Amino acid sequence: MNLKRAYLLLCGFYTLLILIGVIALLMGGGSLLAMIQLGVGTIVVIGLWGYFLDRGFMNPRMWRPLAGLLALGIVVQLLAVFTADLSGTALTWTLTTAIFSVLPMIFLYRYGQRDQPLWASPEELEGGEVLERLLEEQHELKVEKQAQDNQATVRLRKAGDTYLASVEREREGCVETFEERFRCPATLAFFIEKFTCISVGDFARKYSDGGPRPA
Repeated sequence: MNLKRAYLLLCGFYTLLILIGVIALLMGGGSLLAMIQLGVGTIVVIGLWGYFLDRGFMNPRMWRPLAGLLALGIVVQLLAVFTADLSGTALTWTLTTAIFSVLPMIFLYRYGQRDQPLWASPEELEGGEVLERLLEEQHELKVEKQAQDNQATVRLRKAGDTYLASVEREREGCVETFEERFRCPATLAFFIEKFTCISVGDFARKYSDGGPRPA
């Protein structure tokens, strides 16, 4: 059994736990807290399937806060185990829940990283391929552009497996300079087009055929 299949079986196991919880609620009613836990667990399972299938579900910005919520829950449960006067059944249930929350917490934290291809749109993936190819031909890419009241200068470099984007943008006389690092070229394409008036096409037009041309 390879690691990928093992992870999918793990997702299936957590999905089964959710189904058992749903059946238990339907048969016995259940408290409001149990319903909330089941709802959170369902979202967690969706995230796990997305992570192991390399599919982007919902919004990447929600998964790391959810991982933080799981971490907080683990801490609270462990504190309860060591400090609260729990019955044997409650102690077993609390400790088991904390243990089974550790792996989802780790995987959801990784899943919430925006800088990976699974969160990129087809256009961003295509733009990333263009930038990756250009940076294989040129040590540094630089484009300056002015559009209406916006002016921007973007420099791109590749250092090892990391893409560096240095941005200087001006709007209404206010100049802002910042630099970001990415491991996924599609995220680099997303960043350029979202935060500047420059597009991937501007780089392609200037640096096509292996050398810069007037934009």
